[in-house]
Amino acid sequence: MKDRAKIVPRASGDVLELGCGGAANLPYYDWYKVRSLSGIDPSEELLERAQAELVHAGRKANFAIGVAEKLPFASGSFDTVVTTFTLCSVQDPIAALAEAKRVLKPGGKLLFVEHGHAPDASAAKWQSRIEPIWKHIAGGCHLTRPVTQAISASGFAIEGLQGHYLKRTPKWLGWVEWGEARVIS
Repeated sequence: MKDRAKIVPRASGDVLELGCGGAANLPYYDWYKVRSLSGIDPSEELLERAQAELVHAGRKANFAIGVAEKLPFASGSFDTVVTTFTLCSVQDPIAALAEAKRVLKPGGKLLFVEHGHAPDASAAKWQSRIEPIWKHIAGGCHLTRPVTQAISASGFAIEGLQGHYLKRTPKWLGWVEWGEARVIS
């Protein structure tokens, strides 16, 4: 939650959240800067929970069922795309990032907080060992995805990249990276 609190308040304008169903980011939006909030999630159950949280918070959003790899929005629709702990579980992170890039307006930004491939060899080795089992018990979560490399390879320039291991979490699960990225013209 501390990492979400560093990134989500940077969202502004028309915002799209990938993996919005858990509603975990709702308390962190700066509603004075967010003109509209849309979101996509493949889980109907999680979307119902997110809708309930919106009602409880007195907020409105356009949350819909779907996948990040095939966004149901027109090109150039959003000022900000937010992804938090989502790229690990999408089927194709490169396709999801291509879609994020497509729906961003010129000058738009991608805000991310994601866990992924650890930089230290020992933790990375454990990630590789555990991932085959982990992704089946953790909703398709992949531990070995190189987050910032995927974002850069998708045509984004990353600004202010930071990363760390979560406290009180095994290193194989706890590597987190966050930052802001802009589309490379």
